Amino acid sequence: MRKAILYATLLAACTAAVAAPDHSRLGKDLTPVGAERAGNAEGTIPAWEGGLREPPPGWTPAQGYIDPFPDDKPLFTITSANVAEHDSKLTRGQVALLKKYPQQFRMVVYPTRRTVGYPEEVTDRVVAQAGKVALQGFGLKDLGGSTTPFPIPQDGLEAIWNHLVRHLGNGIVRTGHSFPVRANGDYYKIGFRAQRIYAQNVANAEPNRLFYALGYFTEPATLRGTIFLVHEPVDQVAESRSAWIYNSGARRVRRAPDLAYDGINDGSEGMLTTDQVDGYNGAPDRYDWKLVGKREVYVPYNTYRLSDKSLKYKDIVRQYTINPDYVRYELHRAWVVEGTLKPGQRHIYGKRTFYLDEDSWSVLAEDAYDTRGGLWRAAMHGLVQAWDALTPFYRYGIYHDLTSGAYLVGGLDNEIKEPIVFNAKGKLSDFQPDALRRLGGTL
Repeated sequence: MRKAILYATLLAACTAAVAAPDHSRLGKDLTPVGAERAGNAEGTIPAWEGGLREPPPGWTPAQGYIDPFPDDKPLFTITSANVAEHDSKLTRGQVALLKKYPQQFRMVVYPTRRTVGYPEEVTDRVVAQAGKVALQGFGLKDLGGSTTPFPIPQDGLEAIWNHLVRHLGNGIVRTGHSFPVRANGDYYKIGFRAQRIYAQNVANAEPNRLFYALGYFTEPATLRGTIFLVHEPVDQVAESRSAWIYNSGARRVRRAPDLAYDGINDGSEGMLTTDQVDGYNGAPDRYDWKLVGKREVYVPYNTYRLSDKSLKYKDIVRQYTINPDYVRYELHRAWVVEGTLKPGQRHIYGKRTFYLDEDSWSVLAEDAYDTRGGLWRAAMHGLVQAWDALTPFYRYGIYHDLTSGAYLVGGLDNEIKEPIVFNAKGKLSDFQPDALRRLGGTL
């Protein structure tokens, strides 16, 4: 009898797992991109009401994305002393940081605000394409302009693809600074200007193209003039990523096959792999992906204080981690996705756990394990909503090396006057290898 009950239970579970998702729920009890519209039972996560769609009174782009909630007060602070009390709502990386740096790392928790909101044409396209997009190996088929191909994901790979193609304002151009910070507290500044233009905003874009990206270092002198170019495909089975690099010293353009997977990024002191940029990027074929489920977790969210143009970098950058006084954490629901390196595949990370925001599909945190199973690095990405572009984006990204005590923080622009540009457009000729030579001659 017990065996029969167990069998029936397992059968029911399997049947539920393969049942087709009910896309009629989108725009009803689910938001158009698949998040739960309602808040949680405790009232600590509110209902979604459309997101932040208006700027603060008197705002101008020259101010940057100032804090629209200056009167919010902290609810409590998580420290090494009370970490056990909050363990169920923390990532393993956060727990490790709290224990490793009891004097430097703390998490100041604020009321949750579900600020993510998109243009109506973006969400209409998501709803229209829901159920039509399909996985084709590790690529996508029939994306049809959707920025959330699987709003009700059935497995980990579908969830990861939601992050990879999420809406980022059709095109973004920004200049920022990053800082590799050594364990002794020494650091230096890296300047980088990047543009990522999605195919719909590129005149005469090629078929099977998700976006075109071009970026170059502005400082220090040892890196200035190095330029990168990427053509990112939608169907990565039919066509892999194409990448080129221009070196100002050699004054030539060459293919850059290492600009993928675990290729180490210049200016990161080895703390950032190529596929960790933007939370996670590139072909997902080297990992087996598991959708663990959804859970409530404290994540950096609405981190507008790090946009404050009155702040200097010396106010933010500290030994072991950035100044916690400027980081806002909130309780949000996140999809938990585990990636386990496939047998025979190569990557410095043997296992990775990603936490994807239910409202935006952005990776908000990553726990990265070495090939022996030890927790090695902890990454977090602070999300803010661009109210003028109706798109969420990363205010900053931070990558902690739990072994060396060093970290890398990027995406800061406190000492940069030039505003971020959304809905940027481009020409195909701007994203060809020959264009790197022309640009290199001007840097």
